[in-house]
Amino acid sequence: MNIREAKEEITRSVEVYLEKNEDGEYQIPTVKQRPIFMMGAPGIGKTAVMEQIASELDIALVSYSMTHHTRQSALGLPFIEERQFGGEKAMVSEYTMSEIIASVYKVMEESGKKEGILFLDEINCVSETLAPAMLLFLQYKIFGNRKLPEGWVVVTAGNPPQYNKSVKEFDVATLDRLKCLTVEEDFGVWKSYAYQNGIHAAVVTFLEINPDWFYAIRTTVEGTQYVTARGWEDLSRIISVYEKKKFKVDKRLVQQYITNSEVAAKFSIYYDLFQKYQSSYQVEDILKGISGQELQKRAAGAGFDERVSLLGLILENLNRKFAGTVSREAVLERVVKILRQLKKVAAAMEQGEGARLGDQKVSLAQSLRQHCLEVREERDDREAAGSLSPRLRKEYREVLALLDQYTEECDRDGEAGKLFRGVKKKFDAVVKKHHGQVQEAKQALENVFSFMERVWGQGQEMILFVTELTANADSMHFIEMWGSDAYFQYNQELLVGDVRRNLQREIAELGI
Repeated sequence: MNIREAKEEITRSVEVYLEKNEDGEYQIPTVKQRPIFMMGAPGIGKTAVMEQIASELDIALVSYSMTHHTRQSALGLPFIEERQFGGEKAMVSEYTMSEIIASVYKVMEESGKKEGILFLDEINCVSETLAPAMLLFLQYKIFGNRKLPEGWVVVTAGNPPQYNKSVKEFDVATLDRLKCLTVEEDFGVWKSYAYQNGIHAAVVTFLEINPDWFYAIRTTVEGTQYVTARGWEDLSRIISVYEKKKFKVDKRLVQQYITNSEVAAKFSIYYDLFQKYQSSYQVEDILKGISGQELQKRAAGAGFDERVSLLGLILENLNRKFAGTVSREAVLERVVKILRQLKKVAAAMEQGEGARLGDQKVSLAQSLRQHCLEVREERDDREAAGSLSPRLRKEYREVLALLDQYTEECDRDGEAGKLFRGVKKKFDAVVKKHHGQVQEAKQALENVFSFMERVWGQGQEMILFVTELTANADSMHFIEMWGSDAYFQYNQELLVGDVRRNLQREIAELGI
């Protein structure tokens, strides 16, 4: 299976394991909850998937790489304790709490979340001294003398033997106690992740042209050379900062992340070409619907690689607009729920009742400060739980920024109703600006469809463009919320074309 399918399977497993019956007990007892074991090559996104699952389910996450642990850190340190047995004193060995189990309790205390995922990476590469304890944990969820708390699902991961010499194969008795998932690299799946996480367009389009270079590990006389999804993502991040600082991106930089010398050299050459395409094609003009005849003529006569690069530049700009509007919509939905409550407070104050915090009446500003406090606490809890994604962190920041503005408005002298109307006026202005940005993004999408139809018709470029829009969660969320006549038109035509081609192929195979 690919990493997306693995994520879906793990998400379902976690939700099932955390399902309770009418008595508040877990439907599947903890001892019967098989740990999940993901087997997959390094760098394909196993850790990233766990962070996404924890964030989406709003549960805690504790991650450990088991290759960094000794027997003492995993089980605890021994100490001598005096005990009485049958009226006689005896000195017995005890152990301090495992560092791993202690981390789980710490996260529970700091975040307030009692349920979560304990993710143990590289479990099939542990040291000889730790291996028996690791197998015992997988079977009984016990490290040393402490058991993993109820409500915590164990997910583990490991690398196949060909990628790590220290891998130890599990026996049948151990495997029979695990839910085993074999995960394979898949560029098509990773590409949708890349769009949503702002991976540099040069990286995405280079791999679109050369999908075989997405993931490769080979042994040469000079040592192991590898290309991984993690390497491409890290290279993308550093390129974006290099561009901002106006530093040169060359083969020396690329090889620090892509150790395969052939791939690094080809990407370096492609990156230089991509920069030329970026400067020669005025993508913003295409999005605004004002591309000139010269630009259209060049695009029509471009080779395949150049067309794919131009599509990558267009998609990068569109995706930035889609992600911005979708994220902003989530922020405004959160704020409007709070303002609805504030409206009730203002109405109560005008009737002489007011809102209460405990036994005390509070003003509109105090009520908003309480909401701000609750939002901050919620954000901090998710941060402590390890389930706060960068995008969600940004949304919390924007929500708080708006609430702080409205608190300042409510700090002025005046009647509650008048103060609330002042807040609503400010919020309406933000909403109006947002709707303008939505319309701008929607028009940009229609303009791109018009440009492509004029320049390339309904050829493979249109198929690729519609496919990429469909694969990107933000673009699909945008289209589902605000629509796109051109997308639905072309998507339907392409679907009909696919059906027709499939029928023709089946007819040919039958010899009719």
